[in-house]
Amino acid sequence: MKGISRAKTETRAKSDDRSRHDAPKHDPHPHKQEPHKDTPKLVDKEKHGFTAGDLVVYPTHGVGKITGVEKQEIAGFSLNVFVVLFDKDRMTLRVPVTKAKGSGLRRLSSRKEMDVALAKLKGRSRAKRTMWSRRAQEYEAKINSGDPASIAEVVRDLYRNTGQPEQSYSERQIYQAALDRLVREFAAVEKIDEPTATKRVEQMLSAA
Repeated sequence: MKGISRAKTETRAKSDDRSRHDAPKHDPHPHKQEPHKDTPKLVDKEKHGFTAGDLVVYPTHGVGKITGVEKQEIAGFSLNVFVVLFDKDRMTLRVPVTKAKGSGLRRLSSRKEMDVALAKLKGRSRAKRTMWSRRAQEYEAKINSGDPASIAEVVRDLYRNTGQPEQSYSERQIYQAALDRLVREFAAVEKIDEPTATKRVEQMLSAA
């Protein structure tokens, strides 16, 4: 009987020892999760094409900054919208994500694209000999296209060097609007301030 009792005791001890080995190990950080490969910022960029902090160009307003993506309820529908801040104009624009491409929202021009645009500043004005009202409409359409090369053409055509006839009031307005739009993107691409960018553009114009 003593032998049987000893055998039962050894069997129970082995069973308890096996249970201790098979039991899950204690996790000192039970709520810790493995970091995801993609951060939310990268996921947003992959999904929407832009992310907070990106500088972009909207055709009718020029250079702005994406401050985030928000959800808005419009007529019972939930829409994701890009929030674009135009700091200099103190204006905020909300563009539906699904319509961003169609609206013309784009990234900044590359340096190569900007060089092509600035090359338009060289040479004489190529303004058409038509009524000013019609030319003014064409210039405004070019400015609102958001295309830096087209905007540079407006700047070139309306620039007046020393010894040339002065601009009319409406010409000065359109010229200044085109110059401001071109300079803002040029400054953003080159990462310089706008006064420096303006000076460089005017130097190109006077040298032409």
